[in-house]
Amino acid sequence: MENKFIVSSSPHVRSNEDTSYIMKQVVIALLPAALAGVYFFRLSALNAMLFCILGSVGSEFLYQKISKTESTIGDFSAVVTGLLLAFNVPASLPWWMCLIGGAFAIIVVKMVFGGIGNNFINPALGARAFLLASFPVAMTAWTKTGINWVSSGSLDAVTTATPLAFLKAGSEGIEALTSSGISLTDMIIGNIGGSIGETSAILIILGGVYLMYKGIINYVIPVFYIITVFILTFILSGFNFNFAIYELFAGGLMLGAFFMLTDYTTSPMTKKGQIIYAVLAGILTSVIRMYGGYPEGVSYSILLVNVITPLIDKYVSNRVFGEVAK
Repeated sequence: MENKFIVSSSPHVRSNEDTSYIMKQVVIALLPAALAGVYFFRLSALNAMLFCILGSVGSEFLYQKISKTESTIGDFSAVVTGLLLAFNVPASLPWWMCLIGGAFAIIVVKMVFGGIGNNFINPALGARAFLLASFPVAMTAWTKTGINWVSSGSLDAVTTATPLAFLKAGSEGIEALTSSGISLTDMIIGNIGGSIGETSAILIILGGVYLMYKGIINYVIPVFYIITVFILTFILSGFNFNFAIYELFAGGLMLGAFFMLTDYTTSPMTKKGQIIYAVLAGILTSVIRMYGGYPEGVSYSILLVNVITPLIDKYVSNRVFGEVAK
């Protein structure tokens, strides 16, 4: 009997690492920082995470039910979006705003453009920008950590300045931070005011390292982004090394470096493109932080480079195997 070979189109590489596996690994990587958020912010952090995830997963389920398309909530991408959104909002944000944010991230930023893999910006950051524009007071009402617990286990409604607000004053901001009882150690472990993603930098880094170990992300984007921010803030602050170090551990820089910029859909495909992408994001973050009217520049810098990713992919491409120079 004649042997027959079945030929199929590329790609021919097979892998067990599907979307569900990747998203579950991201959730695992975020768990340490999530637990730290619950420790520092108690029930407020738990509520924010719960309702952001509920808004994301619920809206995806309802959208696909209404549109009569196949449900994708089992791939955990909506869970990741909700969790990342919770990391980008104040722990005290009302539950209904969290629901609205989750729904906006999924329906407006993701599903309208075709679902996972078709969104042109990061859904969680798109929702954060929407919430900040819609509810600016609630989105900037930061609460202190580790103190003033009420009997219910939630936070007292006490607003406080984040480290970035102090650093907005430049090098003098470090003295203001110290006078307010905020040390670099507090910023690294997470005992500061801000969102969950602005707190424990060391646990965010730990999660990022875990993703690199599992092969979910590579080092290129986080390393080049962090180095760019450090060099620029060092130069723009008058070569103040301490100020540059404080800038690295303030705000959501580590969260952006490891979990936002590395999003597969909105980041370039080539290594060279990823370097350009990360450096541009670092430049924008530094300029917004140092000269913009808003103390944090991570979110907007990432959204801006998300938009130019197709342009980077168009002009920065790998050489095709077997290609002959003209």
